Amino acid sequence: MAIAIHATEDRPQLGILMMLVAWFLFATVDTSAKWLVVGGLPALQLAFMRYAGHFVISLGMVATGGLGVDQFRTRHAGLVILRALLLISATLLNFIALNYLPLTVTSAIMHSSPVIVCFLSNILLGERVGLWRWFAIVLGFCGVLIVIRPFGAAFHPAMLLVVYNATSLALYAVITRRLAGVVATDTMQVYMGALGTFALLPFALWVWQMPASLLEWSVLIGLGVFGWAGHQFLTSAHRFGSANTLMPYTYSFMIYVSILGYLLFGTLPDVWTVAGALVIVMSGLIIWKREQR
Repeated sequence: MAIAIHATEDRPQLGILMMLVAWFLFATVDTSAKWLVVGGLPALQLAFMRYAGHFVISLGMVATGGLGVDQFRTRHAGLVILRALLLISATLLNFIALNYLPLTVTSAIMHSSPVIVCFLSNILLGERVGLWRWFAIVLGFCGVLIVIRPFGAAFHPAMLLVVYNATSLALYAVITRRLAGVVATDTMQVYMGALGTFALLPFALWVWQMPASLLEWSVLIGLGVFGWAGHQFLTSAHRFGSANTLMPYTYSFMIYVSILGYLLFGTLPDVWTVAGALVIVMSGLIIWKREQR
């Protein structure tokens, strides 16, 4: 996930459209990853291709203005690397979880991330969290418990991986908020792509399985292309609309994965998943409404 930057143009309709496109691209990445991993390709291979494509495109974009060491130098390298590791680990574990869980379950749990951001911003950034936001935080965690049902027959250990992913994305967002305006977006993009590519390369080579068809190759390459494009649309959206205007449209991701999951895998969310997702969305919208004030 990219983090919001201050809008430079007041064109909220364009910003909303870009948000909807961005989350459709992210839904396509998750759906493609599930299709590939169910088809037998290792999650490590998929995660490597996701970041290799991201790295090649990001480096190419930066190189259009000429490459130099100064473009990648930063006094906050530790935070930039930690930020990248959080997203890389979340991507890998998400791909593993998709082998066992429906898209609707993973997306519902992952969208508790804004609630966790609110909780962590109080601890790590010292931001004030009022009574309504604390209520929203508790409500959001209740929503996650409804989806997971930790003591029921529907519980699967892979759900814990998704909880880790939501927490990692929250930490990623908090760090990005801290680095915004201090480290260039292109620099952070290249660091992320490079670290993901070279950290995952030896493991990907170890487990590599050759795709069986041109379609599998296309979908595999598309992981990096769609992932990079999603981040670009998400970042660009915040040039045209404020974070408070755009935030509710992040939940379009749940709609996209529900439709794609049904079309490709014939799965529909059960009543408890829908109920938990609605509680999580409600908690996120309460936080959003308080931030508007």
